[in-house]
Amino acid sequence: MKRALVSVSDKTGLVPFVQQLITLGFEIISTGGTHKLLQENGLKVMGISEITNFPEIMDGRVKTLHPNVHGGLLSVRTDPKHIKDMTDNKIDPIDMVVVNLYPFKQTIEKEGVEFSEAIENIDIGGPSMLRSAAKNHRFVTVLCDSSDYEEVINEIKEHGDTTLDTRSRLAAKVFRHTAAYDATIARYLTDHVGEENPESLTLTYTKKQELRYGENPHQKAAFYAGTKQGYSLAFAEQIQGKELSYNNIQDADAALQIVKEFTEPVVVAIKHKNPCGVGVGRDIFEAWTKAFEADKVSIFGGIIATNQEIDAKTAEAMKAVFLEIIMAPSFTPEALEILSIKKNLRLMTFSLDRKNEDKEMIISVMGGLLAQELDDSREDDYELNVVTEKQPTPEEIKEMLFAMKICKHVKSNAILLAKDSMTVGVGAGQMNRVGSAYIALEQAKKAGITNNIVMASDAFFPFDDVVRLAAQYGVTAIIQPGGSVRDEDSIKACNELGISMIFTGLRHFKH
Repeated sequence: MKRALVSVSDKTGLVPFVQQLITLGFEIISTGGTHKLLQENGLKVMGISEITNFPEIMDGRVKTLHPNVHGGLLSVRTDPKHIKDMTDNKIDPIDMVVVNLYPFKQTIEKEGVEFSEAIENIDIGGPSMLRSAAKNHRFVTVLCDSSDYEEVINEIKEHGDTTLDTRSRLAAKVFRHTAAYDATIARYLTDHVGEENPESLTLTYTKKQELRYGENPHQKAAFYAGTKQGYSLAFAEQIQGKELSYNNIQDADAALQIVKEFTEPVVVAIKHKNPCGVGVGRDIFEAWTKAFEADKVSIFGGIIATNQEIDAKTAEAMKAVFLEIIMAPSFTPEALEILSIKKNLRLMTFSLDRKNEDKEMIISVMGGLLAQELDDSREDDYELNVVTEKQPTPEEIKEMLFAMKICKHVKSNAILLAKDSMTVGVGAGQMNRVGSAYIALEQAKKAGITNNIVMASDAFFPFDDVVRLAAQYGVTAIIQPGGSVRDEDSIKACNELGISMIFTGLRHFKH
């Protein structure tokens, strides 16, 4: 008679699965709460102590860590020495392991969870049994996921046992599962002790969805979610439209990063990970109007995100524009009805809760990863040192701070122009700063905006050329980090041309 060892925290589908195993001739061994549940449902099961001849002790911390368990799992059934060792020590083989682990991830996600509770939810025996069974998958079937129950039952019915291919696949899944489990624990304990840049980086992500393709149709891709829920695209909910693409996800994430800079009503429009229009208003409709007016051409096919509920009036205005995604904390029923006519338009809701926001940024490079602290600086982190003879007005300071909030999210070299709490020009990703400035200034000029413009730069001016160019297009105030050996050249040019300039002391390169 074959034997299965069953010990699970998640008992989804367990009772009917075990019932079928019994029908197929399996003897069932079980532990703790799993044993109790199966007995309560009238199923014949053996307790683990009947196998180990040793009681479950230390509140269940020690129950399966025993040679009668791991010998039964690890024995090579075709090795005479292994068979002799089993016979001499009265160890019977175990042919199947059905185990899922203590809910560590769910425990640490609970509000106000105590450290001691988290520690108690670190499973020891479960991963040990899974790893033993998976290592010996030539002879042992191992399951850590209830979604695999049906396939295993069907194979046993058809072939009398699972196939080696299935056992191999399930074993690989187990090692992914235990690796992810250990990575979550390692990350939690590393954060708990405040370790920075540890000697090894353990990360785990769960597949959220398959993607049709990557950046281009010939590239395969998938989207994986991390462990920290909250303010994140990975945990946003799609409520309408076709599935997201790789590029959609990149753009939507960029939009959310800008939205989180604001508490007042804001609308952000993104194209190719750069903002093409951002507007702040008294309400969502005014914010949308400003974002749209900022660049009516580039917003076509863009990604929209806001920190406000989208109402019917705003939905009507948005419906008139071709958009790929609209993201908001919520939509009114009327807004949803209005936008539902555009079946392919993706509508997504996301949480504004930033308590569990990940503060670490991970970027892949060929053969490695770069990890850094998120650029989460705020206005309070700036020095705001006026370096010119001309003092900026309070309104100009407000506009400059608005512009810098957005400029920090524009690809370097970045120049951003603003007026009346909206972007009026964006120069992104050029090989020299004056090139970015020219693009932004020409955009403002073509829109008929030629005076009282403020300019933000993500990094210092190496020469005075940007200042002199800006003066020709009606820029009256500039905010930048400062720190160039030739800062005096730019300050002198500002004084000559009647422009006020503020140094922040904080650079915002974004590569």
